[in-house]
Amino acid sequence: MTTEAATRRMSGAPCWVSLLAHSLPAAQEFYGALFGWEFRPGPQHFGPYSRAYLDGREVAGVGELAPDRDLPVAWTTYLASDDADMTAEQIRCCGGTVGVGPLDADANAGRMAIGSDPQGAIFGVWQGRSMMGTAVTGEPGTPVWNELITQDTASVGPFYEHVFGFEAEPLAPAGPADLDYLTLRLKGLAVVGIHGVGGALPRDRGPHWMTYFAVPNADAAARRVTELGGRVLDTAHDSHHGRLATVADTEGAVFSIIEQG
Repeated sequence: MTTEAATRRMSGAPCWVSLLAHSLPAAQEFYGALFGWEFRPGPQHFGPYSRAYLDGREVAGVGELAPDRDLPVAWTTYLASDDADMTAEQIRCCGGTVGVGPLDADANAGRMAIGSDPQGAIFGVWQGRSMMGTAVTGEPGTPVWNELITQDTASVGPFYEHVFGFEAEPLAPAGPADLDYLTLRLKGLAVVGIHGVGGALPRDRGPHWMTYFAVPNADAAARRVTELGGRVLDTAHDSHHGRLATVADTEGAVFSIIEQG
């Protein structure tokens, strides 16, 4: 297990990402071709579900929505918890909502819940037992960063600080003066970000968590997305953290790809 993966298992840190799609076979075909993932059956509590593997190590989950569920196709970030029931109570006490759980997932894999923050951004809570979460990160085809895109950081920053114990660090003075950004840290380590985008928040999505996946070449990966039937929403460009692009899969699930330097 990489150091990055170990960091992601600290209570409060993002430890897993999962996609709910309309067609599980189509999602497997798309992400298998894009990232080189292989799939094995996972817990079937809520319908067809598989876990994605890279070189035999778990990296993400992909499930299929029930035909009668009119839910958006999206990636969900799961934050680690030592006690999912206590975290769920904290979510409610701090103005959030718990829509699913807490409940046991599979035999002894872990306990989970799905909640939303006061602004409506959906996230998961995972109390790992036999399955702790993503086994590898920092390599191409693995999740490397998770970021909340919301209207402003002031409205939700305190919620995540209180529920998960984050220490919030505003953007350094040397950064752009108009950039509303918080880095959330655990034990001094940066684990997630909150980006306030104001009026630029997509009306069709609202506040949401974004998953960043590592790729060897962002431009080539973006081209591959379109070849596979997906879309490029924000073309590849340079950033302080590497060259990146925002894309959507064949069913519209949005995620980012970032070139690791």
